[in-house]
Order: sequence, then structure tokens, then C-alpha cells
Amino acid sequence: MTKETAHTAAPELSVTRWFNTEANPTLSNLRGEVVVIEAFQMLCPGCVSHGIPQAKRIQQNFGEDVTLLGLHTVFEHHQAMTPVSLEAFLHEYQITFPVGVDAHTPGVTTPITMGRYRLRGTPSLVVIDRAGQLRVNAFGHVEDLPLGAALAR
Repeated sequence: MTKETAHTAAPELSVTRWFNTEANPTLSNLRGEVVVIEAFQMLCPGCVSHGIPQAKRIQQNFGEDVTLLGLHTVFEHHQAMTPVSLEAFLHEYQITFPVGVDAHTPGVTTPITMGRYRLRGTPSLVVIDRAGQLRVNAFGHVEDLPLGAALAR
């Protein structure tokens, strides 16, 4: 199912802009809540076919029991995946949960949060427990049933 991690402190997100929220979500502000991060790129076929639909199911089925955040983590095709394009994508795919744009360091291909979490690509799914500990860090498609069981714990 997913890659369970050795309960280490989840690194803070480094986001340049948020969509679908007036707040500026931080993991320190979300301490005490289960947080799911869906890391995606809008031009990633697996993200569009699996990752984003699964994130919507998490939002629908877990509601306020889980805080769902999207992370647009661009490591290729940078000029096609601008904030303006992302805003249109979020509207077109009816994505209503908060989505942050992963920050970049000039001259470095891998975005900052992607590097902090050692994400191997997209889609990736991260689960952080109420104590701020990293519980799951999975690359690729994650089956709903085991993920739901992990979130219900």
C-alpha cells in the first residue's frame, strides 16, 4: 500500500502561493490534526487519473477529520505550469481544497518541499499525524482501502 515511515517530524512546507484558501497553512498551525498532502503536477497523467481523484475522495469521505492540502510541486515543464495555468486547472477539475505552489531555489530543479520530503515524483501522498510526525510517504498510486484504514487510525 504505502511506505510507512519511521515517525520523524514532518518538515515544514515551503510554498510561494496558496489557492482555495485565505489562510497560509503551516504544519505548525495544523498540529493536532491529521494532515494529508497530495503532491502533484497538473501535466502528470497519474496525478490527473489517480492522485487528484483520490484526494477528492479523501475530502469527501473524511471531511473535517483530515486536513487535505495539495502541493503543486513542479520539477519539469516549468514554463507550462505557471500559477495562472494552475488556477485554470483547479477550476477545470473542480479542486476546492487548499493547494500550495512548492517554492524553488534558483538553479535547482527539485522544489524545496519535494526535496525536504524526499519525494521521488508525482503523484506522491504524505500523511502526517496529530503530533506532526510523518507516517506515510508514498510515490505513485495508493489503494484506497489501506489508505482509509491508515487515516482512520
